[in-house]
Amino acid sequence: MNEDWRQVNLANWESRVPVHTGPDGYDISSFDDPTHLSNVVRYDMPRLGRLDELDVVHLQCHIGTDTVSLARLGARTVRGLDFSPAAVSAARELAQRAGSGAQFHVADVYDAVAVLGPVSCDLVYTGIGALCWLPDVRRWADVIAGLLRPGGRLFMRETHPVLEAVCDPRPDGLLVLEFPYFETAGTRFVTEDSYAGNGALSSPEEIVFNHGLGEVFTALTTAGLEVTMLEEHREVPWKALGDAMICSPEFDGEYILATGPERLPLTYTVQALKRT
Repeated sequence: MNEDWRQVNLANWESRVPVHTGPDGYDISSFDDPTHLSNVVRYDMPRLGRLDELDVVHLQCHIGTDTVSLARLGARTVRGLDFSPAAVSAARELAQRAGSGAQFHVADVYDAVAVLGPVSCDLVYTGIGALCWLPDVRRWADVIAGLLRPGGRLFMRETHPVLEAVCDPRPDGLLVLEFPYFETAGTRFVTEDSYAGNGALSSPEEIVFNHGLGEVFTALTTAGLEVTMLEEHREVPWKALGDAMICSPEFDGEYILATGPERLPLTYTVQALKRT
């Protein structure tokens, strides 16, 4: 394993926060409308449903746009957790601005049970583009199981591991698998710009870890959870393959392949229950 993965990725995500909270980043002012939901949570709604009277934990919450949106679905409590102090500070500012009771904690995902308490929630939500920053999917699944009460569920929409393995399209338009599909020691990239906002990142290096669908499912079931749903999607909420993508005609804030969108799954949603 790349032993410096945490240090490298923390610096990367700290440098993203001023870009994402800047004038060309996330649309923070839209949360002044008490009915506003992030595009990500709006996309999830048909599968996620209302959260009335549930205690919710949002892992890897970044600056809290999805966390505040979850709180607006009727949840009794919502707690977000992220390892970036800058992101959590921005999330708290957003919650205050939005009049939300969502609370935020600085901690690694692997420490979530110790920080938030065991069997302390009814729903664990983890948003898109989160799992690739964790080197061990089995430890992650154990955290999910440790947080959930009996009868609770995991909801996760995530980048599809096939997309994570694809390089940028070739001049002839072909999509080629270049990077690992299965969990490995991690792959280093240097990405000068973030997926949202304008401005170069001061810490552009990152180390990412792919996790195949089989590895994710095995980790969840080994941790004692029952996978109840898998749905693959043609949409992803950023231009993951650059100019090969266009805005989705169906979903705000989502992108699809410009040519042959049926060729490639871009994201997937999985739900899992902790049986009583």
